[in-house]
Amino acid sequence: MSFLIVGASQGLGRDLAYEFAKNSKNLVLISRNKSDLYKIKEDLEPQFNIKVDIFELDFSSYDNVKQFISNNENTLKDFDGALFPIGMMEDNDTVKNADKKLDKLLFANFLSIAYFASKLSQIFEQKNKGVIVGFGSITASFGRQINTGYASAKRALESFFESLIVSNLNSNVKVQFYFLGYLDTRLTADKKLLFPKGSTKKLSKIVYNSLDKQGVKKFFPYWWSIINFAIKNLPFSIMKKIVKNF
Repeated sequence: MSFLIVGASQGLGRDLAYEFAKNSKNLVLISRNKSDLYKIKEDLEPQFNIKVDIFELDFSSYDNVKQFISNNENTLKDFDGALFPIGMMEDNDTVKNADKKLDKLLFANFLSIAYFASKLSQIFEQKNKGVIVGFGSITASFGRQINTGYASAKRALESFFESLIVSNLNSNVKVQFYFLGYLDTRLTADKKLLFPKGSTKKLSKIVYNSLDKQGVKKFFPYWWSIINFAIKNLPFSIMKKIVKNF
């Protein structure tokens, strides 16, 4: 069996690669940084006796993603599943700077993923099997002053994956979406956060063990479901005063 992991060079993507490798799954890894992928490939192949193919691809370039899919359609047909633990953030991502930041943020965090997932959904439907797994962010729960483009793209991605789930409920194409809070990664290593960070290794095990489930939407860590419920149900007049301080 072969699985595609996009954004596999670090963080959650890297831990997913190791979890799938431990379970004897061949891998196709994609990242903007091919040198990091080489290191992972050289570690995984002899350690777990699997095959790992790697590709360098920047998801913030919509045209490059479409070209990659066009050039590798036969390879895509060999996949048993695809995971998209990818996210891109930019400094000074605010409404006032949207004209400079928004296009890349929307491509990397939504449009390129949605296009890729849509293509795979068609291929998997023809094969009558396949798994597609997406990953969102708690930042998408409410409007914000910083990381506005990132949050907007993640909200759109959530809606797209919900639609992808509903569209495949009566098929053998399994679609899953994980709504993520703070994770223990290099990006959060030195940050003081309001809530505990979730383990990417633990999440990787959860994702792998849930591959056979249809229509999954989970929060990780789980307590973010409570926080998200509160955010969604508090009156806007109250929430806008709370988020003003973040």
